[in-house]
Amino acid sequence: MSKIANRLQELRIALPPAAAPVANYVPYVITGNLLVISGQVCFGPDGKLAPEHTGKLGGSVSAEQGKAAARLCALNLLAQAQAALGDLDRITRCVRLGGFINATPDFTALPAIMNGASDTMVEILGDKGRHARSTVGMAVLPMDCAVEVEAMFEFA
Repeated sequence: MSKIANRLQELRIALPPAAAPVANYVPYVITGNLLVISGQVCFGPDGKLAPEHTGKLGGSVSAEQGKAAARLCALNLLAQAQAALGDLDRITRCVRLGGFINATPDFTALPAIMNGASDTMVEILGDKGRHARSTVGMAVLPMDCAVEVEAMFEFA
């Protein structure tokens, strides 16, 4: 068993199946030694959006629910990486995460919500999970989900 698979087992985390695209795009692109993964929404293990992960931060979605939604996005990103690379141990670095938070105009705690995804990458990948990132508030996201996250990984 690979190192990352062992780590997931230790953490009692099962990656969901990689989600199929919902529009005219591909779930990931490999160019050179970079894996770029399209934005992943906060689908749960059942492939559905939970009611508590739809709506706006600063509105119907609490900060705790938003952080949990960002964590789900990170797990969906790793599921896509698994589908693309076959083995998460091939990841040498999480280069970048881009976070999109469905938020009311006055909600300013965007970085704390995005930490749900960032913390998950480090928890699972260790130092290879440390990354650059951007986090922005959005007026709306697909399916009214609370959070969407995209990623770029370097791999060998």
